[in-house]
Amino acid sequence: MEGCSMSEREKKRRQRRSFTPEFRSGAVKLVLEEGKSVAEVARDLDLTETAFRRWVEQARTDRGEGKPGALTSEERAELSQLRKRVRQLEMEKELLKNAAAFFAKEMK
Repeated sequence: MEGCSMSEREKKRRQRRSFTPEFRSGAVKLVLEEGKSVAEVARDLDLTETAFRRWVEQARTDRGEGKPGALTSEERAELSQLRKRVRQLEMEKELLKNAAAFFAKEMK
């Protein structure tokens, strides 16, 4: 971006925004049910095409129309919870291991 002033670069970089599930669902329906293109809807709603395409792909997966092996939103949430639980159990295991080593030294 040589030749661009700082303000022009700042304008080109989008601020991260968050959207309600209802907004996402409505936008995705325009593609999946009304047959509009991803690019058209993204442009009309001022979304980045890449991010919006991910929303559409995830919705297709959730409907059972996605790529083989792709995780549904429900499966993603469960996986996240399970990973969190594994981290917690690993910390507990390490704590118990250290406690056992401490008490073993005390017994000697």
